[in-house]
Amino acid sequence: MRVSTAPQPEKSRSEEPRPEKPRAERSESDWERRKRLADVFGETLPETTRDEREPEPGGGRGSDDWLLSQVPPHHGS
Repeated sequence: MRVSTAPQPEKSRSEEPRPEKPRAERSESDWERRKRLADVFGETLPETTRDEREPEPGGGRGSDDWLLSQVPPHHGS
């Protein structure tokens, strides 16, 4: 003899509103937020870009100068 069971309807969750999370008594300042994010994720981007900063001492060389200085003498220049 075969007994079949009919699928039971899913019980629905009660539609109670979710309690709101308690808000902080004061809002977080910009520097506090940046510090908290840096603590969690690390400093990913510098505050300024390279063209906004003062040139580094001895950094007046072009980008190819370092590469050319690394070429062995037997490879010519």
